[in-house]
Amino acid sequence: MAFVQLKDIRVSYDGKNDILKDLRLSIEKGELVSLLGPSGCGKTTTLRVIAGLIEPNDGNFIVDEMDLTKVPVHKRNFGMVFQSYALFPHLTIFENVAFGLKLKKEKKASIEEKVVNMLEKTGLAEFADRYPKQLSGGQRQRVALARALVMEPKLLLLDEPLSNLDAKLRVTMRMEIKRIQRQLGITTIFVTHDQEECFSISDKVAVMNKGVIEQYDSPEEIYKNPKTEFVARFIGFENFIDLTKEREMIYEAANGARFNTIRSTEKNRVKATIRPDDIEVVSTTESDNTVKGTVLVRTFLGKSYQYEVETALGSLLVNDENSDVYQSGDEVTLYFAPEKIILV
Repeated sequence: MAFVQLKDIRVSYDGKNDILKDLRLSIEKGELVSLLGPSGCGKTTTLRVIAGLIEPNDGNFIVDEMDLTKVPVHKRNFGMVFQSYALFPHLTIFENVAFGLKLKKEKKASIEEKVVNMLEKTGLAEFADRYPKQLSGGQRQRVALARALVMEPKLLLLDEPLSNLDAKLRVTMRMEIKRIQRQLGITTIFVTHDQEECFSISDKVAVMNKGVIEQYDSPEEIYKNPKTEFVARFIGFENFIDLTKEREMIYEAANGARFNTIRSTEKNRVKATIRPDDIEVVSTTESDNTVKGTVLVRTFLGKSYQYEVETALGSLLVNDENSDVYQSGDEVTLYFAPEKIILV
């Protein structure tokens, strides 16, 4: 049995419109799982149900075979880190980290040992006597993390914890979170709308849309094989073509172009998608998996050029690293490798 289970969770604030719709999620002990999706998809509501800040209308929340659905937040023993660090400005870093342990009335020696140990694990030992205003944003975020972890929680809940940091510091901190999480082996649920951030640290990712999980898998599998059009668009696929199944692994577009794939579905009508990086500009003019088009716009990306190409199948984006540079108005032929075509 999974360590964390959400079973048929439904949340509605007005009794009519469901924020979460029969949501199911299973997390193994020690995993770092991210809830990924746009604003309003239900990811923060899911985290609040897990935290105990919201009681669902229906369903059950289970941790380590214990039903915690109606257990209040202060009895769940979960660590929480949110966007705002919520540090006490008048307390030192040591005192901030020790605060929860003091509330639990632990012995002074035990508090001292646990806090010192956690400050070392989070790289904050040298800042123990400083105050929050004397630390950088990344250091303050680590203090918030240390304060949550020192309580030895069953679950660590992170709600957009890096959103207030600059881009370079976010990269550093997400690796810190991954390192600490691995070192302690703590089961962690991470909420974010940032695909790169999510994929870089997660064992599994739940992509959410309108209160449901559209795909739950490893970052690699979601990146390579999105299951729905929403997931594909959200993780960066920009080219979509309507196809009709001719026979197994052979599809036809509205203009008669044929596409061989290495995948197939039971549906007769599907959408095919392919990343701009995976479309090739070729000299061949007559072949399966090719489409002729006209370059509309060229954009320089550094290592390559991106072209917006108008075709009979619609406007397509193509990233091309060839030494040949195409101008607006040039006629080109695009090739779609069978192994690069995803059916959603």
